[in-house]
Amino acid sequence: MAERGWHTPVAVGGVLGRWPAVVGADVAEHCAPESFEEGVLVVRADSTAWATQVRLLVPALMRRLAEEVGESTVTKVVVHGPTAPSWKRGPRVAPGSQGPRDTYG
Repeated sequence: MAERGWHTPVAVGGVLGRWPAVVGADVAEHCAPESFEEGVLVVRADSTAWATQVRLLVPALMRRLAEEVGESTVTKVVVHGPTAPSWKRGPRVAPGSQGPRDTYG
């Protein structure tokens, strides 16, 4: 693995595969890793409350990830909340409208 430069991808893949063991069962129940590219780990939470909670836990998560995969492997953790429906498309959208805020004010 080391000869082919696979050490980091294998280590990160192992951590992502053991996500509940790394972050704990409670946190893992409400958020999951989405991607890892160039040192940035993207995590998606199932609610905005959990996204806020995980953002507060990022320093502890960074320490835990450093223990698991090495100090400079994960350089940043980005936490996203749940995806919301788009109001820009649909059968009753006027051309040039800005979604629901278009009718207010």
